[in-house]
Amino acid sequence: MIKDRPLKLLKQQKKVDFWIILLTLIFSLFGILMIYEASNVIAFKDFGDKYHFVKDQMVWFGIGLVALMITSRISYKRLNFISVIILIFSIISLIGVFIPGVGIKIYGARRWIGLGGFSFQPSELAKLSLIVYLSSWLSSSSKEKGRFIAFLLLFCLIVGLIILQPDLGTAIIIINIFISMYFLSGASIWHFIFILPIVLMTVTALAIFSPYRFARITTFLNPNIDPLGASYHIRQILISLGSGGIWGLGLGSSIQKYQFLPEATTDSIFAIIGEEFGFIGAILIIILLIVFIYRLILVAKYAPDKQSYLLSCGIFTLFASQTVINLGSMVTLFPLTGVPLSFLSYGGSNLIISYIAIGIILNISRQSIKKS
Repeated sequence: MIKDRPLKLLKQQKKVDFWIILLTLIFSLFGILMIYEASNVIAFKDFGDKYHFVKDQMVWFGIGLVALMITSRISYKRLNFISVIILIFSIISLIGVFIPGVGIKIYGARRWIGLGGFSFQPSELAKLSLIVYLSSWLSSSSKEKGRFIAFLLLFCLIVGLIILQPDLGTAIIIINIFISMYFLSGASIWHFIFILPIVLMTVTALAIFSPYRFARITTFLNPNIDPLGASYHIRQILISLGSGGIWGLGLGSSIQKYQFLPEATTDSIFAIIGEEFGFIGAILIIILLIVFIYRLILVAKYAPDKQSYLLSCGIFTLFASQTVINLGSMVTLFPLTGVPLSFLSYGGSNLIISYIAIGIILNISRQSIKKS
């Protein structure tokens, strides 16, 4: 467990982590390029503008950069004052997706809130607000009386609301954040032994007894089942990756983007990358993602106090979970879950929240006790 260090150490390191900034920009700009490659056909067909999705992503990219610059200059300690407010707002938003006229239902799922011409995904905000709140709460005292019961109630409330949407992929990420931050704060190992079997049984039951989730599991175990139905998506992903070979078909030469591959701009963007840039290009992206996640670990390692340590660990868990789940589902290590690839996938909510999280990380790295 990390102990608070003297405040004088906060001023010893003034430079932010250069590699985190550089990799964030590389992923984002490359993501914009690949979103164009994956979407230009369907964008022209549906909107008469092949740049439709790229324009959206560039707007969100600009907003994200502004958010990053702001949050990187605000001391992470000031987040204590708004942690409860943003958590309550996140919970209200998660409830709001079920309200007719407020929540937007797409493909049978209620995961978005629409306000005029603006829409956002509350579960993305819930990830970050949870990290901010838990880092503030859990850094105050590891022996707070009754903390475990309060933790379980909050855990059940947020995870339950996300599962009802339904969004099991995001729920798994939220569970990872809850568990990792709670036990890194110095909680009893007996709490972990108590909660882990319950989580595993619950996730397994949700996967088995939900028809569409069970279909994903069966197609994961055998992609040849129902090739034009339940296993169509995963088969098209494998075709896309396989078509790329070692060196890829070349930029702009994707065949799968001609409406063969579902969710080509969002969850399946890595398949288009593999098709156009091949095994070499895909491996290079994976290596850069590993370096990025490693830099987040270093920020946590040199965090100046317990709150910043938990903040860094929570943000690391967020990005690591999304990366592992998305890439794992692309190569059939896991069933498809609908989790985006950070910075590369199309989507405003995830991109802006990711940039805010990186802004917090940069603020912590600026105040690190040792240059990482």
